[in-house]
Amino acid sequence: MKKLTKAAWMLGALMASSAIHAAEITSARHIEFLVVDGKEISFDNWAPQQTIELANGTHQLVMRFDGEVQRGSKAVIFTSRPYLFELNVDGRDATINIDTNLRVKTQATSYFDDNPQWQAEFDNGEVMPLEAVELKGGGFGAYADMEALVAEYNRENGIIIDQGESKNLNDVLVEVDDQGQASIKGDALSQLKLWYTKASDQERKTFRRWIIDQD
Repeated sequence: MKKLTKAAWMLGALMASSAIHAAEITSARHIEFLVVDGKEISFDNWAPQQTIELANGTHQLVMRFDGEVQRGSKAVIFTSRPYLFELNVDGRDATINIDTNLRVKTQATSYFDDNPQWQAEFDNGEVMPLEAVELKGGGFGAYADMEALVAEYNRENGIIIDQGESKNLNDVLVEVDDQGQASIKGDALSQLKLWYTKASDQERKTFRRWIIDQD
């Protein structure tokens, strides 16, 4: 019985520790999650707000506005392009929102044409601006495969999702001195990850074959 009690205590402590090192991230009304850390996200049931749980660390979120606005006397659905940004999760629950309440279609169109401000709103009233990038796809059905669109963006910008966190390897590995001279820093593994993200599909296949030949 004592062993069982001790095991139960350890399990409870572990669960409590996990809860401390995670947070609930919720979308405001008319805001929806699309991709989280490179993976498309979906929910079993529709709800006006969506909630996910993220461990502490830096996470990459892709979200958009998708809600009802007025066009004259009629209500219509306005859907923005997807926006990508990083959120540093530190154990505090947060709601992701934009900094204004959109009511009419012309207002929504103008707002998203002119650098919309995304932000994280915490329970204590603190508001943290988020530096968002608008993702632009080309051609019909450009946003049909959001994972592929995000993967291409990450490849072009040296971003990887490593152990559940978003990391910009350009920031980690490239150092610029006071004279503007760039130099490579960091360990060899991180450098390999950076170059792998920048490689084309064919270059990656060639590299993987080369790795096999080395064994």
